[in-house]
Amino acid sequence: MTVSANFARAAFFNDEGSTPVEPSVSVVALVREHREQTAWLSDGPWWRMLLSMTESGEIEVDYDYGDEPFPDDQLFLPEAYQADLDEYPRDRLPVWLAAYVSHRDRQKRSPRQAAEAARADRAAKVWSELTENEFPAFRLMWARWATIAAAFVAVGSERGPRIRPALGWFESSRRSGCTLYALPGDRAVLSGGWWCASSLDAAYNGGAELPRLFAGAPDWVADPVLNPRAGTGLLSFCYWWEGDRWYRGESPPAEQCAQAVPGVWTTSTVTGIVAKLAADRPTEQQQRAAQMLVSVAQQGVVTRDALVHVFGDDGRRDIDGALYQFSLAGLTNAMPPQELPKEQAILRVRQYIEAHGWDTSGYPLSELVADRFSVGWMVFVPVPRGEMAIGRAIFYVDDDGVLEQSSSSTAPSVFIAGFEQRFRKRHTPAIWSPD
Repeated sequence: MTVSANFARAAFFNDEGSTPVEPSVSVVALVREHREQTAWLSDGPWWRMLLSMTESGEIEVDYDYGDEPFPDDQLFLPEAYQADLDEYPRDRLPVWLAAYVSHRDRQKRSPRQAAEAARADRAAKVWSELTENEFPAFRLMWARWATIAAAFVAVGSERGPRIRPALGWFESSRRSGCTLYALPGDRAVLSGGWWCASSLDAAYNGGAELPRLFAGAPDWVADPVLNPRAGTGLLSFCYWWEGDRWYRGESPPAEQCAQAVPGVWTTSTVTGIVAKLAADRPTEQQQRAAQMLVSVAQQGVVTRDALVHVFGDDGRRDIDGALYQFSLAGLTNAMPPQELPKEQAILRVRQYIEAHGWDTSGYPLSELVADRFSVGWMVFVPVPRGEMAIGRAIFYVDDDGVLEQSSSSTAPSVFIAGFEQRFRKRHTPAIWSPD
């Protein structure tokens, strides 16, 4: 409740579940009167009141002054809280609420704003700060992040970090968190924060300037790759990776960001997290298996067996879901796909020809055949007996469905050699050195 808005919800509970009810207008009026009469106490007016009553009539009342962020579905527009503050001024607000009311998009950085700021920084000789021996190198951080994420998925936990395409995501139970975006060209952006950061408190409650988190940042450090906290004014750090190094503007050192970052700091840290998730009291064998999993992740060659050695394969663990986290991170030891059925290879060629609307009067699709070679099929319509054909279409379909067109003018042995090489290149993992 504020002076200009209110939200009310009630429910009765029994052994069979809950029954929601709509609080009456008179009840809401009494609650508003209660808030007004208690508004001048030392704590000021509450914003949420929670009441519970047992069937014996015992009542408990809790008042919420915003020490922690309100649930999203119980949050009014900023104007409602500003009106409340105009009526009941306060010396200090919870940092999250102060930011919510007054951030005015000051931490947002559109691509256009990023480009303009980068040009202005160069003109004013404002450079970013090189950081050494703080965060792990990006590739190691990415691999360790994925390993922790996979471990939480394996044990069926909703907590812990996660991997999405080109994104590492983490939110802690204490309302802190960060994102790690992987960009082309071996670049990355790590940003996030905690809602009670002292630098934000000083800015929103003390009148200080917000830290220049993007001072000296390149123009690609922009909203699409920033943690959503930038949109609510609660971003408290931002680092970017380029040229094999981490850089920052006016962000705090990495150790001060630890509460918002998963435990990616060392190999032993990650090993301990994985082993503890595998068992409350991990055996020496589980410890070694966890260490091996971290090692192969850092090399980009994770296999299903590496996960099974840590978590077992009795159906109680989500090994496939865990392996998918590594797959999204590009860290799996990619195995060649299963052999494509001959009928499917022929069908793909038929569909390809029909989609292009080719004249098939001398190339009847009903007569397509397929000959197997090491990684796929050579699909073609045989030349009728006694005839010769130069430049007749030949198609090659590998076991992961890639189709390439050639002709009889190129010897199949020559084309297949290059085709096989391209196939193996797609299925050869990149080895990342921990160094």
